Amino acid sequence: MQPLWNGAIHSRHKAHLTLEVDESMEFTRITSINDPLFAQMHKLMQEIFPPEEVLDFPLWQEPLEDPGIRVFVAVHEGNVVGATEYRYYEDWNVAMTDFTIIGREGLGIGSFLANHRKRDLQQLAAANGKELFGMFAEIYNPYLSQDHEFGGIKPMDPYVRREVLSHLGYQRLDFPYVHPSWQGDGEAVGGLDLCFMPGNEEQGELPASLVADFLNRYYAVLPNKPQEWLAMVDQLKARTSVPLLPL
Repeated sequence: MQPLWNGAIHSRHKAHLTLEVDESMEFTRITSINDPLFAQMHKLMQEIFPPEEVLDFPLWQEPLEDPGIRVFVAVHEGNVVGATEYRYYEDWNVAMTDFTIIGREGLGIGSFLANHRKRDLQQLAAANGKELFGMFAEIYNPYLSQDHEFGGIKPMDPYVRREVLSHLGYQRLDFPYVHPSWQGDGEAVGGLDLCFMPGNEEQGELPASLVADFLNRYYAVLPNKPQEWLAMVDQLKARTSVPLLPL
């Protein structure tokens, strides 16, 4: 869930940049670990996600300064109550949602983040002369693992999130999925599905080469790859396509 964008909304001279405001929340981009909002966001991540899914605080400095990584927080009354990280790949015309965090019930944080993210990605695709082909996401599968409470926040419950993401249009790519641990220890992390939300809801499969190439680029930042992950990618390369199945 970690680290390519060539857009207009990036400033190395500000720790964060507020793009849009509604009646109760601000959609604010974070570009520095020195931003007090980032400290709030990182603490929220530690409360919500398992340790192997959270990059250590100082290791965020370079990713946040990368214009290709888009990290936004939902700010309510000065407090970070939600966050999302994503990126757009111009050459494939696809996006990846790294994570979405809802830190409080009753504020509509999930729809607030999803709507602003969708609008931003549509603008990036339009600047690329295209309509967005679709978006990848790693989605927890509670039927495989129930080992984490996700901070006790009900909207973050994996059963709830899985159903909500299904309603948004995400589908499961049909292969057993693991990813390298973000702790950099070369361990394989399971309990998730790699999913895709196609721009065309009639689409029933993805080219296997796209999936393999995406995973290789997405996890290139991690030098230690588990053997299970390497074997999974090799198996994808040997296939022609990967079906999209209901979540």
